[in-house]
Amino acid sequence: MYKDRSTIVSDVTEINQKKSEFVNLDELTESTVQKGGEEDKENVNSQVDLSTPVAEVCRSSRNIRPPQHYSPVLNYLLLTDGGEPECYDEALQDENSSKWELAMKDEMDSLLGNQTWKLTELPVGKKALHNKWVYRIKNEHDGSKRYKARLVVKGFQQKEGIDYIEIFSPVVKMSTIRLVLGMVTVENRHLEQLDVKTAFLHGDLEEDLYMIQPEGFIVQGQENLVCKLRKSLYDLKQAPGQWYKKFDNFMHRIGFKKCEADHCCYVKSFDNSYIILLLYVDDMLIAGSDIEKINNLKKQLSKQFAMKDLGATKQILGMRIIRDKANGTLKLSQSKYVKKVLSRFNMNEAKPVSTPLGSHFKLSKEQSPKTKEERDHMSKVPYASAIGNLMYAMVCTRPDIAHAVGVVSRFMSRPGKQHWEAVKWILRYLKGSLDTCLCFIGASLKL
Repeated sequence: MYKDRSTIVSDVTEINQKKSEFVNLDELTESTVQKGGEEDKENVNSQVDLSTPVAEVCRSSRNIRPPQHYSPVLNYLLLTDGGEPECYDEALQDENSSKWELAMKDEMDSLLGNQTWKLTELPVGKKALHNKWVYRIKNEHDGSKRYKARLVVKGFQQKEGIDYIEIFSPVVKMSTIRLVLGMVTVENRHLEQLDVKTAFLHGDLEEDLYMIQPEGFIVQGQENLVCKLRKSLYDLKQAPGQWYKKFDNFMHRIGFKKCEADHCCYVKSFDNSYIILLLYVDDMLIAGSDIEKINNLKKQLSKQFAMKDLGATKQILGMRIIRDKANGTLKLSQSKYVKKVLSRFNMNEAKPVSTPLGSHFKLSKEQSPKTKEERDHMSKVPYASAIGNLMYAMVCTRPDIAHAVGVVSRFMSRPGKQHWEAVKWILRYLKGSLDTCLCFIGASLKL
């Protein structure tokens, strides 16, 4: 149903009073792209219906102006099944408030135990950064739910050159991961996985940063003091870079050498064996032939950082690792990720095709929008988002779509209807090849 401006403002006011949760367009990453009417659904079997776009909901009391990038019609998507509070007050009023309070206490114990800050007076001329609590419910492998609270700094308040200088942090290349997986399969090596708990909190700060005391944990009698940060916190601009520096220094101290071609690949050689460690932010893969040396490395890491031992690798970066040591094979699959992508762009029920890009597609820049009507129509199409999702699948496990993705990527600046049809064709191809995966075969396997 279409709403006028006054109705929209009234709806927003009512929603704010009830403290309901909303998601904006950028947060539609798991399961939701709005569907159109039944008539559109029957006429277009494999199209994304964009007649009712979702716009971001602002919680302020200002007059709402429709974003120029989307149509004036604003429809709101109510998040009713997440159960995750948006702020501290909502967490206290939630039916699971005791669990959220315990999660916040655990986070504070971790921060204070890590000596993340000390209380002090705010120096003249300095500004204290604000923070907020972020709440998440995580599903564990055993089916249970874990309530997690995280203290996040509002890093957008930082000023470049004053509050931070360097923010770059490398991550391991996908080609390096595939190379190591191939070596593990061919040489029948052990492959273990570790996860760093609160990785960014381990980084040491080089700048003087101040933060207000966390909501709900203000020290009585010292309300006028602020936190002078000693260690990094989540959402600080320099947090990823400082974490990498500390980890890199530690690896060099225990005898590992950094690969020149990939600065997140570390190697240590022994008399008749070696260990390879790959780092992707807070995820680690460890490959080696001697399980005792691998366990010794785990102990060294656990003494320096708070670690979680995940045992034999089963999943990394959304890719499922299926290993059959008896037959000497290792499969790398992204079927779950592809299903999410199809759901995101309303292609679950699309008719599968057998080729990544049909021969009838003759794409060119001449097919870009020429009229205002065409430009308005294509402005509602999530072309760039779809390309980004396809690129991740292509880089990780689906090289078979590399050419097709390369072709449609040429028209990112001014995509037309034919270009979008080609993108949907690639999604239809993925729909018909969900079980396709990369397969590494050991040298001893007879084909």
